[in-house]
Amino acid sequence: MLKQTQGFPPAVYLPTGPRYASETEAIVELRRTADGRTALLAYSALDRLVDCCGDQQSWVLIRTDKLDKIHAAQPFDVAYLDLEIPATHRIS
Repeated sequence: MLKQTQGFPPAVYLPTGPRYASETEAIVELRRTADGRTALLAYSALDRLVDCCGDQQSWVLIRTDKLDKIHAAQPFDVAYLDLEIPATHRIS
């Protein structure tokens, strides 16, 4: 398992983009940090995702032990739990 996801709950909600890899595979939305790293944002509950990302944000629920597969398909440098996205950077 990825080190940066230790301490995460057993399952997390991940923001997804408007594109899909296929009909059964969503593309997880990654963000760029101020220092240039690629970040995975994860949320411990659906209401937290809505509060932190906005009610227009699409999402997928995934078991935390499957985040290695996300990392293999879409590499990221760091993962954050329940991080609020400023309103100016949310989907409207």
